[in-house]
Amino acid sequence: MDFELSPSEWRERLTRRSFLSAGVQGIGAVALGSLLARDAKAANKPIGGLPGLPHFAPKAKRMICLWQGGGPSHVDLFDHKPLLEKMAGQEIPASVRGDTRLSSMSSGYAKYNCVGAIKPFKKWGSSGIEMSEMLPYTGAIADDLCIVRSMNTEAVNHAPGVTFFMTGSQIPGRPAMGAWLSYGLGTMNEDLPSYVVMTSSDAARTCGQLFFEHYWSNGFLPGKHQGVRFRGVGDPVPYVGNPAGVSREARRTMLDDMQALNREHFGQVGDPEIDTRISQYEMAFRMQTSVPGLLDFKNEPKSVLEMYGPDVLKPGTFANNCIIARRLAERGVRFTQLMHSGWDQHNNLTTGQLAQQCLDTDQASAALVKDLKQRGLLDDTLVVWGGEFGRTPFGQNQQGTGFKGRDHFGRAYSWWLAGGGVKPGYVHGATDEFGWNITKDRVHIHDMQATLMHLFGINHEGLLFRYQGRQFRLTDVEGHVVKGILKHA
Repeated sequence: MDFELSPSEWRERLTRRSFLSAGVQGIGAVALGSLLARDAKAANKPIGGLPGLPHFAPKAKRMICLWQGGGPSHVDLFDHKPLLEKMAGQEIPASVRGDTRLSSMSSGYAKYNCVGAIKPFKKWGSSGIEMSEMLPYTGAIADDLCIVRSMNTEAVNHAPGVTFFMTGSQIPGRPAMGAWLSYGLGTMNEDLPSYVVMTSSDAARTCGQLFFEHYWSNGFLPGKHQGVRFRGVGDPVPYVGNPAGVSREARRTMLDDMQALNREHFGQVGDPEIDTRISQYEMAFRMQTSVPGLLDFKNEPKSVLEMYGPDVLKPGTFANNCIIARRLAERGVRFTQLMHSGWDQHNNLTTGQLAQQCLDTDQASAALVKDLKQRGLLDDTLVVWGGEFGRTPFGQNQQGTGFKGRDHFGRAYSWWLAGGGVKPGYVHGATDEFGWNITKDRVHIHDMQATLMHLFGINHEGLLFRYQGRQFRLTDVEGHVVKGILKHA
């Protein structure tokens, strides 16, 4: 298939037909492509994508990833362990700890003393799912959630952990999940990117984690599948607007002339990145009208705005990003990635920072699920909430100085999912009474990736891209679909 050709093979094939470039790659082809894309949009069909995909009927058409950077504490939020409270100050047995890999910040501790949840848990909804009282809004939608208490990763540090879930490898350079979905399934809206990224941080900016661009990279896939970052300050997308004194008509004329040159160059050398440049220039032009409408909230009902909380209209906040994510979902954006930092509580867990972080994110996260549900979008929109790992069941900085926080912990931690074909009001997996080891239904990062792809109708072993002599996929050489969390397995 053409999409498996190497760059040299692309060049050879395209050069042989370069004599057609004046016609096939000319203005007429662009006009025809635009008409076909609009016809596909009108028929609610994807634009682009690979032949033969999806492999089977999908449950999800789009996904919103609510990434909680830093590592939310599972034992404080989602996985209640009364024994940690009962044994507070006593050491977790070595037989439980085993040879668990810990970060260099705590791997040399002389003792690993139990620390219970800092706030009470309670049962929520008719499903009776236990969650912290610090998450009242999330608790109120418990019957819509699938809680996974058996997540597992090898990563012990932030950047490798984030990169592992997003790209399938702890080493940067591979395509992110949103890029894979854009490449395989195409887009449902030609006026917006198929993959959008927004970032935010806790108000006090206590977490020093950075948002590296490889978290939404296209890797070795064509550049048009890279995530487009919407900023929270200034113009949402830099350089999309026209410079002062340049009309939209003048910009269109200039773009037509430049695209003709690009097509001429493409016909001569066959570089796929030139094709990407052509498509991205056109996308930027269309975004001049689509983005302002996306961010215009004057017709948004007051009741909906209030549901997201007091920061909903403050650009750059998690709440503002959540309501934009819902509007992107309405417009058919395939993958929206919200990245929020502030969960890295090494030294400030007990000083109110965890509670403040819950306050910043709890209401808006739950509002997004409720908003999608009341608009009939939740059934085919997958919402995923989680971070790169959890936090240790023992206290950090307790060696003679008292308990202040918890360290990174990837052996067992918790996520939640909603909509898009997952079981609602359900808890999957379990950990031991210390929250240390998984005792039931382990879900490795690659398993979660395989499951999310399955919900999009994709066999994760069948979406491949040949690069540097081997076939790559999101799940690398691992991953199994977690059928237990599927609504209809």
